[in-house]
Amino acid sequence: MSDPYVPEPRRVPFLLRGALWLVERRMGRRLVANRILGWYPKALVGSAVMEALIAHDEPEVPQRLLKLIRVSTSYLVSCPFCIDLNANGYDAAGISAGEIAALRGAVPPESVASFSGAELAALRYVACISRTPLSFPRGVIDDLKRYFTPRGIIIIASTCAQVNFWARLIQGIGVGPAGFSPDAPFLELGTFTTRVD
Repeated sequence: MSDPYVPEPRRVPFLLRGALWLVERRMGRRLVANRILGWYPKALVGSAVMEALIAHDEPEVPQRLLKLIRVSTSYLVSCPFCIDLNANGYDAAGISAGEIAALRGAVPPESVASFSGAELAALRYVACISRTPLSFPRGVIDDLKRYFTPRGIIIIASTCAQVNFWARLIQGIGVGPAGFSPDAPFLELGTFTTRVD
């Protein structure tokens, strides 16, 4: 992907500039998508609030599973920026390159022995949330309920929905990868691009 479809505004409101600076400093990257949202500060603030409230590590949905959900969703919606961002630190979260291959769709997740039953149930559910039109087969829901409480299901659904939101927003303004995962060529970012017809 080349230049974004929407240019950055010349000026972002003063208070938002400070917040943006802090986020970019924490992330170690210039965040083009966030800067572009400066055209409509309500979108920037609303997105920031949603991002600040996402789950990071919960007893029922631990960090590894949250990372699996985020990476899987990023691939399902073919968002190169999201793949790049969400796969960053995959190894620290205990995710192998073979598991990434399954999330990428190169092999069926069921063929990867290191995925637990709960992880597979969550990944099947995430695939349902990320499809259009939405469809939830009874078997997927029954399997999910076998492993997770209502609270856990809400954490999984909202995490997946949050990645879907960012993926569609980022792709809608034409922002490409930011270099969060430069040492992971097996992510195959180049094969997951936004279509421009």
